[in-house]
Amino acid sequence: MRMALSAAMLILLPVCCLLCAGSWAATLSELGDTILGQDTFTDVANFSTFLLDRSSGMLFLGARDAILAVDTNKMNQPPHKIIWDVPEEKRKSCVAKGKTEVDCNNYIRLLEFLPGRRIYVCGTYAFDPQCAFLELSSFSLEKAEDGGVKMETGKGKCPFEPSQHYTAVMADGLLYTAATSNFLGTLFDISRATGPEQERIRTEQSINWLSDPEFVSSAFIAESAERNPSGDDDKIYFFFTEVAKEYDLYTKVKVPRVARVCKSDLGGMKTLQRRWTTFLKAQLVCEDKPSGQRYNILTDVFTMKHTPGDPSSTHFYGLFTSQWENEELSAVCVFSLSDISKVMDGPFKERKKTCETWINPEPVPTPRPGQCLNSALKAEGFESSLKLPDKVLTFVRDHPLMENSVNAAPLLVRKGIRYTKLAVTLTGNGDERRGTLLHLGTDHGELHRVAVVSQNATLLQEIPLFKPQEPVNNILLHKGRALVGSPLSLARVQAEGCDLYPSCEVCARARGLGCVWSTKEEACRLSTAEPGPGDVVDVALRKCQTEEGRCTPSIRELRVSLGLRLLLPCIQLSPRPCSWEHPPHRHTRQHHSDLEVTVTSESVGKYVCTCQEGGPGIIDPTPCRRAAYQLTLEGPTAGTMAAAGGRHVLAIYILFFCVGFLLGVFLLLFVTRRRSISNHGHHLPDNSLSSEKGRDLLGSSATPQSPSSASLLSEGFRLTEKRNGTATTTTTTTFLSSPGNGGPHSNSYSGALSNSNSSNGHRNSLYGNCNRSSSGLKFTSEILAADMLDGRTGERERVRHDGEERESGEGDEVDEGLGDGIGEGIQGLEEEIARFPMFKSPAPLAKCEESSI
Repeated sequence: MRMALSAAMLILLPVCCLLCAGSWAATLSELGDTILGQDTFTDVANFSTFLLDRSSGMLFLGARDAILAVDTNKMNQPPHKIIWDVPEEKRKSCVAKGKTEVDCNNYIRLLEFLPGRRIYVCGTYAFDPQCAFLELSSFSLEKAEDGGVKMETGKGKCPFEPSQHYTAVMADGLLYTAATSNFLGTLFDISRATGPEQERIRTEQSINWLSDPEFVSSAFIAESAERNPSGDDDKIYFFFTEVAKEYDLYTKVKVPRVARVCKSDLGGMKTLQRRWTTFLKAQLVCEDKPSGQRYNILTDVFTMKHTPGDPSSTHFYGLFTSQWENEELSAVCVFSLSDISKVMDGPFKERKKTCETWINPEPVPTPRPGQCLNSALKAEGFESSLKLPDKVLTFVRDHPLMENSVNAAPLLVRKGIRYTKLAVTLTGNGDERRGTLLHLGTDHGELHRVAVVSQNATLLQEIPLFKPQEPVNNILLHKGRALVGSPLSLARVQAEGCDLYPSCEVCARARGLGCVWSTKEEACRLSTAEPGPGDVVDVALRKCQTEEGRCTPSIRELRVSLGLRLLLPCIQLSPRPCSWEHPPHRHTRQHHSDLEVTVTSESVGKYVCTCQEGGPGIIDPTPCRRAAYQLTLEGPTAGTMAAAGGRHVLAIYILFFCVGFLLGVFLLLFVTRRRSISNHGHHLPDNSLSSEKGRDLLGSSATPQSPSSASLLSEGFRLTEKRNGTATTTTTTTFLSSPGNGGPHSNSYSGALSNSNSSNGHRNSLYGNCNRSSSGLKFTSEILAADMLDGRTGERERVRHDGEERESGEGDEVDEGLGDGIGEGIQGLEEEIARFPMFKSPAPLAKCEESSI
């Protein structure tokens, strides 16, 4: 019957998988979403770079040894492909330099538009970065005179290694990059990488400028003529994480930074020749002040203008994690361009030569070091950075770091999940801005959507897009859709609109974004009516066919069994802590906001998770219930069944032991009777000889003998064995030795008749033969004799306490004779059994002992 059920399950499982896949595909098609995987891209993988032509909707993807073009409006069409690989001899040379064959390919890391409908393409090219030009009209790489691909060096424009952190941005036809500049990856530059040779400038090779940075993102902010009466220069911003030199601690402290350079910077005339004269950097602080938690590792930045056409409304949404947390953690903070500009215009930080403290330098020369050119400076005769005084250039060379930091509080904090990419959508228009929708990609191929309204963050959706081993590495927003990429796949999903939320509960959670549930249409629709006072999400949830609110969740009943370990989720997006109410007698452990429970008879009951959150217009956190569970035992429990099964196994072991003991006694009596019949008429041996044998048997069982002894107790059944510096104590006999392979489970020793392992990776096959010799029976005889002698000794002591010398003497004589008879009987048993071929030793005992030593 079980075999029939198993066969039925094997047949039904693929059918269910196909039905689930079909259902998922149908859901995607209804939403207009599409996922392209390896079936579409065939042998092309390692997508790392996205470039979108927003006018045509054509998406260009940089991959390993290839460039692809996908029409996002017609994703069912096969993509266009260009192969740009590395010659075999160059690949072999790369491997000969110590690099792996996988890394010695051409990974496309840069795709940027150029004038004349061309794309500038750069790849690692087997640790020798090269750049080429892609013609969009023919979708092909420009050819050189010899017919090969027309290439130019990519050093300073593209990283050498595929996994190195890197960012680049195009500003008015010129490329600005932040990358490594040598083969070993030990030199870092922020540079203007294209344009006239004399105008290509970079950072100073100084740890005060860049200290082991990990570049994350870059942005070009062009000043509009209407909103720039001072004629200020355009600026390029770079975001990265580096090792802080201003902290003198026992460990390396990483800090997130924002650096700024000016587009018209040409370097200095004598000081800072072909170096930035406007390079300034400041620390980004993403910190929850009530808890003191700071997130100091920057992983991604999304740049957007809150007001279209107004560069001053630019905000940078940063994705952070923490250097000090051992487990996964993600936080989102937003920094405004105006706050960054204020810090860049503030005081400088300086370290004196005579001490290790940082102070504010005085005085600051004029014109202000690091300042971008504007109309006022040009009127004073500083038309170019080449005309700046040396004292200004010397000051900015020695003081690139600002005293103040750019501070922000986290919009959300998610523990137990690592977000890799971030994109942002704003809801509402202009001054009627309602909230922010965060699109977050995870390292397990999921897309999460979080609504942020005022100080409240609400998780709306968790959409699995790719396989768990495919992290999201790109998110682009275009015409209400999100283009999400992984190293192997591409997805297009809807990103805007209330129809994203298919149920009343999810729509209610998006009420702050202007969404309401229409009972007539059974759909989520956008509402122009302003939300009323109070918690709009809680009110909207009560309108659904449930009494559950955002802070009044319904109690979920879970039927559990004894011994079960389960994790009770409590999703918390605020940086404030969560606490659990549970029965007093419990076995629990909190993982971030979730709670792990081991079910016992005392741990059943009610579990409630309460988190601290901020409300609209409220600075102080307020308690909010996020989850409630009722654990109820179900019967019969799996733990009881397991315990019953364990008792059955123990009973079987005891039964086998008793049967074996009875067989042994029967065999002993049989051999003793046979010996007595063959030697009938003989008297007991001499008392002195029997006494000597009794002492020998007692000693062999009480004290381990020397290596020359044939006792299995001293040689083959050591109670304590030291392997790899660890003492292992054996307290019970193992009846079947495991088929070891040299691991920790192959150190068990079997009993007298066990099946020993002959080859366990430690070359002790002869040692196993020693266990199978006739000395194995010696161990059994010694134990039996010792038990009998212990009983006899007790009888002797009782007689002596009675004070009867005559009876004592007779008892000694009878006991010694009995011990001698039993000893000879056991010896006869050994001889009789040793005649059987299965108990004969394959080698002499001395040789076995020598091998075991």
